Amino acid sequence: MQYSKSTDYALHALLHMAHTRRRDNIGIKELAASLGVSESYLSKIMSKLRQDGIVRAVPGANGGYELAKPPGRITFLDVVRVIEGRQRLFECSNANSRQHRMLAEESGSEPAGDLPDSDECLVKQVMDGAERHLHQYLQEHTIQSLLDAAASRERSRTAGRK
Repeated sequence: MQYSKSTDYALHALLHMAHTRRRDNIGIKELAASLGVSESYLSKIMSKLRQDGIVRAVPGANGGYELAKPPGRITFLDVVRVIEGRQRLFECSNANSRQHRMLAEESGSEPAGDLPDSDECLVKQVMDGAERHLHQYLQEHTIQSLLDAAASRERSRTAGRK
């Protein structure tokens, strides 16, 4: 599994916007230059973030984009879902295979442990569990938590130089 470059740029754009809160908004030209990406490509990404309410467009000659909510309320999972979509990471394509039937028969009719249904693909159960852990991890990390971690690192570095 690999996230697209669009997700990378979206996260970095939001971090840049949250970090440089010197004014209310940042123009697409400045944002694209800071990320080293074309304005048209970044505009498409920002449009998706705007449609989902993560950023808002500020019209006018000095317009641009600004965060639509505090950085502490923008999770990595929010951004991944906007850019990558909400599709499942894994689908069992072997549910009717001989191997799958054999595993289902061996597991018996009683669900084992946290396995809800003996007819459900055992591989899918593991993969779904991994996806739940990934989503939980991404949900726990926000744009603000990354800024806080960067600030903490910088304080540690400067304290170490003294």
